Amino acid sequence: MLITWSTLIFKALHISAIALWAVGLIMLPLLFRRYRPGLSDAAYARFRKLTHHSYVRFLTPVAVVAVGTGIVLILMRGIFEPWLYAKLALVSLLAVLHAYIGHMIVQTAETRGTVRLPSPYLVLAPVLLVLVGILVLVLAKPVLALDWPQWMTQPQSWSLPRWVPI
Repeated sequence: MLITWSTLIFKALHISAIALWAVGLIMLPLLFRRYRPGLSDAAYARFRKLTHHSYVRFLTPVAVVAVGTGIVLILMRGIFEPWLYAKLALVSLLAVLHAYIGHMIVQTAETRGTVRLPSPYLVLAPVLLVLVGILVLVLAKPVLALDWPQWMTQPQSWSLPRWVPI
C-alpha cells in the first residue's frame, strides 16, 4: 500500500507542477507585450520585477519539481516505453523554450528598452505545440516501433577500458 500512496502523491505533485510550469511558459511571453522602448522608469521597474521574479522564484522551481517528480515516477513504476522517450524529447524542448524565455528576460534587463524582442506569439506557438504533443503522448500512449540497431539494444561482449573505474 505504501508504494501505491507514494505513487499517487508523486503523480499529483508531477501533474500540478507541469500545469503550473505550462501556465508560466504561457504567461511570460504574453507579459513581453508590455515591453517597449520608451517605458517610464516606474513602468520599466514594474515590468522588470514582475518578469524576473516570476521566472526565478516561480517558473524555474516549478520546472525543477516537474522534472524531478517525473524522474521519480519513471523509476518507481519502471516505465521504459518508446512513447516515454518521445515525451522526454518533448520535455527537453520545453526546457529549451524555458531557457529561451529566460534569455529574453535577461535581454530586457541588460538593454533597458533598446532591444527588439520577437513577437510573443512566435515564442508562444512552439510552447503550445510542445505542450499539446506531451499531452497527446501521455494520454494516448501510442505504440511506437523503434528500429534501433542491434548494438544499441543488446549487450556487447566488449571489456571496459582500463581507466574506467568498476
